[in-house]
This record gives sequence, C-alpha cells and structure tokens, in this order.
Amino acid sequence: MDSDQTASGAASNKKRLLSLDFFRGITIAAMILVNNPGSWAHVYPPLLHAKWHGWTATDLIFPFFLFIVGVSITLAFSAKKENHLPSRQLHEKIVRRTLILFALGLFLSGFPFYDFSSIRIPGVLQRIAVCYFFASLIFLHGSVKSQVAWTVGLLLIYWAAMQWFPVPGVGAGSYEKGANFSAWVDSLFLQGHMWSVTKSWDPEGIFSTVPAISTTLIGVLTGHLLLSEKAGVKKVSLMLGAGCVAIAIGSVWQFWLPINKSLWTSSYALFTGGMAMVVFGVSYYLIDIKGWRRGTGPFCVYGMNAITVFVLSGMVGRLLYEAKWESGDSLITLKEWLLNMLFLPWLSPINASLVYALVFVFLSYILMYYLYIKQIFIKI
Repeated sequence: MDSDQTASGAASNKKRLLSLDFFRGITIAAMILVNNPGSWAHVYPPLLHAKWHGWTATDLIFPFFLFIVGVSITLAFSAKKENHLPSRQLHEKIVRRTLILFALGLFLSGFPFYDFSSIRIPGVLQRIAVCYFFASLIFLHGSVKSQVAWTVGLLLIYWAAMQWFPVPGVGAGSYEKGANFSAWVDSLFLQGHMWSVTKSWDPEGIFSTVPAISTTLIGVLTGHLLLSEKAGVKKVSLMLGAGCVAIAIGSVWQFWLPINKSLWTSSYALFTGGMAMVVFGVSYYLIDIKGWRRGTGPFCVYGMNAITVFVLSGMVGRLLYEAKWESGDSLITLKEWLLNMLFLPWLSPINASLVYALVFVFLSYILMYYLYIKQIFIKI
C-alpha cells in the first residue's frame, strides 16, 4: 500500500505515477488533520464526519484511501500475475501484509495501555487490511469482468441484507444508529470489543466492511485502466466519465439507501468511489500528463510513508491526551496545555483548534521529510 507497490507497478508503465503518491499523501495528511483538532468542541463542520446520513468532505477521506489501496494492488501485482509467478509466493505476501496491517491496527487500538478484555478489534487499519486481502485475492484469481461482478455483487448483497433481513427486535429495512442489520452482526461477534463511543456497534464493523471491499475494487478497476495501452488523455476521460456516473448512481440510490459513512452503505461506497476517480483523474492529468509539480512535493513525501506517518501520528496523538497532571481542582492533559499556552492566547477557540491540527500535520511532515531525504521508506 505504500510506495513499494506504486513503484513496482509504475515500473511496468515505464515511469512512476507521482499522482498516486500525491493523492495518497494528501489523503493521509487530511486524515491526520481531521483526527487531531485542538479541541473536539471547536471544529469547523467540514472537518467533522456527518452526524449520521449524508456526507462532508471528511467522509471522503477513508474511501479515498481504500481506492488508492485498490489502484496499488493492480499496479503491484499485474506484472507478477502475467508472468505466472508462484501462487504460493503471492499469497504469502498478501497474508503477511494483511496480518501486519491488522496487528498495527490492534496496536493503535490499545496504545498505550492494553486491556485485551475490552480492546477494540475493528478499526481503520484493520478495515484496510481486510479490504486489501479480499481485493488482492479477487484481483489475482479473477478476470476484469469477474472483478466488476464482485464489485457490483458485494454492493447488492449488502443492500439486500440491510433492506430485507428481519433483525430481532428491530425488523427489516432500518438504517438507524445501533438498530440495523450491520449493528446486529457486530453485536453477535464483537460484543465488548467495539468502538468505545458506542459500545453497541462499530463504524468499522464486520458487515459494513463488505461494501468497503467494493470501494477498494473500484480502485483495482481504475488500476487496469492506468495500465492499459490507451492514450493518457483517453484514460483521464474514461476515469472522469466513470466517476461521474458512479457519483450520479450513488446520489440517486440514496433515496432508497442513505449515504452513510458509519454504515458504509452501498450508495456511499459508489458515490465516494466515483469522487475518488474524479479527483485522482484530475491529479493524474495535471501531474503525470501535463508535468505539474509545483506544490506536490510535500504530499508525495507523505504518500511514500503513508502507513508509517498514520501510525506514528496516532501514537503521538494518544500520548498527548494520556499525559496529564493536576491543575487546580482538575486534571489537564498535555494536549490541552499546549492549546492553552500556544494557540488560545491569540486565536479564537475554533481557529486555535484548527491551527493546532495544522501544526500537528506540519510536524508530522517534518519527520516524514527526514525519512525521505535519508531514503528510508518503511514497507510492509
């Protein structure tokens, strides 16, 4: 999922896809930004997830990353698949990366204190791991037509179960918080190991991962287009056209199946997958076809160590919250102290919260730039 996959796939296309590094980098930077405000009580609405149905700019970030994972799968494995490399070797690589990603997710879930009786099993990296695993196997063992069939089929299976399976005590067709088929599945298998905010359902739960695999497969299919013999402008036209169609279908579908990030509904998967195709298509045109480089460097640096910076930022963010001491009659965290001392004296609460997050992103970049100039790219 990091730069090793992009590089190996790009080699088959005679050059590195800088647009993919850029897109990955800006996505992970946005993810770190929205995850680390100075205060959750003061955040501009676009930097928050939708409260339930609907979407904000923040709700595009995670599906964009899964889309990138899908593109990287095709770029990394196409040549190996065509050269008929030993199936066992490829499967071992996929399993190893899946387990490392999932383990990193569990590491972040419990960090810095590990209570395995209640540790959250799902999570962002865990979902990436599962989607990577299934999308990779579907790519390796299926034709493009079968990959399309899997993409559509998983979306329809999810819709059918959510719409028509009668959930005990709830009924069929419910999309309310904690009262739907997806939440019911979580309660059967993840009791005591779900998101601490809800405890009864998880936004990265088991069944909602099914359409997330389709999001990844949209990236896989986009990767096929990138490796095709079509002219660059033609590739962009097809990406933009297919992306707009997906956006339109997802927008219409929401009248029957709401766009919802926490449930990762099929309409949401299709809508955000289409958005990813459009944004990446524009990036590919400007960076790899027209040669635009200005302002892309920092995000390419981020993109070449994406998982590394995500894990480290998660650790630092947690430590800033867990480090605390008595201040008057209450405890103050290191994060609160930094916000109070460095930002609130000269900014409004909401702008102080935003600038804190921007500084957090910038400092994360400095660390990644150091790794970049040392040519250290941590691969999994």
